[in-house]
Amino acid sequence: MEIVKGNEAAAIGAKLAKPDVVAAYPITPSTDFPEKMSEYVANGELPTTEFVPVESEHSAMSACIGAAATGARVCTATSSQGLELMHEILFIASGMRLPIVLYNANRALSAPINIWNDQQDSIAARDAGWIQMYAENNQEVLDLMIMAFKIAEDVLLPAMVCLDAFYSTHTFEPVDIPSQAEVDSFLPPYKPEHVALDPKKPMTQGSFGVPEVYQELRYMQQRAMEKASVVIDDVFSQFKEKFGREYNKIEKFMTEDAEILLLTMGSLSGTVKEVVEEMRKEGKKVGAIKITVFRPFPEKEIVNAIQNASVVGIIEKNISPGYGGAVFADLSGVLANKNHPLLLDFICGLGGRDVTLDDVKEIIKTCDDALEGDYERVNWIGVKEELL
Repeated sequence: MEIVKGNEAAAIGAKLAKPDVVAAYPITPSTDFPEKMSEYVANGELPTTEFVPVESEHSAMSACIGAAATGARVCTATSSQGLELMHEILFIASGMRLPIVLYNANRALSAPINIWNDQQDSIAARDAGWIQMYAENNQEVLDLMIMAFKIAEDVLLPAMVCLDAFYSTHTFEPVDIPSQAEVDSFLPPYKPEHVALDPKKPMTQGSFGVPEVYQELRYMQQRAMEKASVVIDDVFSQFKEKFGREYNKIEKFMTEDAEILLLTMGSLSGTVKEVVEEMRKEGKKVGAIKITVFRPFPEKEIVNAIQNASVVGIIEKNISPGYGGAVFADLSGVLANKNHPLLLDFICGLGGRDVTLDDVKEIIKTCDDALEGDYERVNWIGVKEELL
């Protein structure tokens, strides 16, 4: 057990996976990750790892693709504008079916420039074909980084593990660090069967996709994401058996008899659970669901968890201007042809604004009022009217 920052916990998880190549460009607030990885390489803790310092995030992901295409185990890290600079290359990594692991410190996007937390950056990349997992705390980010390699290499899709900027990346928490031997037995060396570096048998990667084959490639990509849903459950089960810590695509908290359910991702989940406990003491039937895996979208798990509720409040640190939050949109689509609880969307915490206990209580009250027919589909929490 050590007390470490969230960024360092992510780096320790990556280190324990023994990557062959780490290509990265530093950006606040994920800079600790490439600093720690370069330190591990320089001091001999990762003797077989090549650290590649590059001139931009676009180059970082490009270097990762080049390394992964040869069969190497590869990882990187970024945040915010860095992830968006990678955006073009994210699609290439997924389309080439390369199991790259990316650590993303969730940070707001410009303009105006903002270095604080929301989840707009990774949400904007949700259609890039990457597995996406969101950690609530430092222990989760370490564990998810280890599991991300195992999942990605099984289904041949890249995976990103997200952690809220500053709330978690720069917060020190006790973290149970498994031994290298334990991780080695859980995550053996990557030995891809589809890569053959043989000059007598040349191969192409990411070649031209004519109309006669392009749609089939996308279909296979979709099938791989569907397979990932099953593989994630299996890897989570193996992890629990090996290390004793349980993970699920969603985590339910006091949901059994809940009339109002609050749906969250990331560090905000802790705040919500605290309010739920308080409301329960007052006799209010409120529960919470935390999404750990956002892509592939855990539709079966969420539908089963919310079916007996009256109202589901989806609390989001992102906004799709002109519509609402991304999780609300996804869940609405899943439930379109089903009987389901009333869904309300709550936009909050953008640009690092604190979401307080009182804010969560306001959300619960809004959900309560909605049962009487008084509600808006999309609700903004914490907006300062004097600034409008």
